[in-house]
Amino acid sequence: MAREGSINLTQGAYEDLRADLLSCRIAPGSRLKVQELCDRLSVSLGAIREALSRLTSEGLVVAEPQRGFRAAPISAEDLLDLTKTRIQIETLCIRRAIEVGDVAWESQLVAALHRLSRTPEHTPDDPVHSSDEWATAHAAFHKALVAGCDSHWLLRLRDQLYDQSERYRRRSVSLAPRARNISKEHQDLATAVLDRNAEKAAELLAAHLAVTTDILLAAEVSDLPAAKTTVRA
Repeated sequence: MAREGSINLTQGAYEDLRADLLSCRIAPGSRLKVQELCDRLSVSLGAIREALSRLTSEGLVVAEPQRGFRAAPISAEDLLDLTKTRIQIETLCIRRAIEVGDVAWESQLVAALHRLSRTPEHTPDDPVHSSDEWATAHAAFHKALVAGCDSHWLLRLRDQLYDQSERYRRRSVSLAPRARNISKEHQDLATAVLDRNAEKAAELLAAHLAVTTDILLAAEVSDLPAAKTTVRA
């Protein structure tokens, strides 16, 4: 029972830290003080170190010899590279899903879209940033879009790229122009996929991912300087 409790605490610390990193509640590039994390999460030093080790392997934390840990930094160059790579991988996934996906996959996508459409993006106490509940539904929708793909390696790469992109997406929400209709973007994507229109689905997906990047690159954010290059779908 003691071992099981220790495992649960370690997993809980990992999940809490991961959520804080993805949402940028822990600022990118900031130092992670192990003892402070132990106190905040009420877990042992070993639990925090194991959680940080897992997050380092995922690229969300950087281990610095003799200096400890930092939240992975963000930059315009990284964002461009990440977005272009994600577009390449995710469009491969969606094309393959359309080719081989079955009715069960289609039903999963419809359910994910319905959940996302019924989940408020903002809460009354924070009308600027997207809520954790919406972020979870959003992640589930994007995962469902490609879940019909039968390549485990492609899906694994897609998941890693999505997690890295999420840190940037969270930062773009407050900067996005009010004219952007993200609900329609999601609906159009799902419709193209369900119609088995691979070309249109890939085009819409690439544009959808590029918009978030272009919003950030156009913004004057101190730790994410504007770049001259935009992502082309």
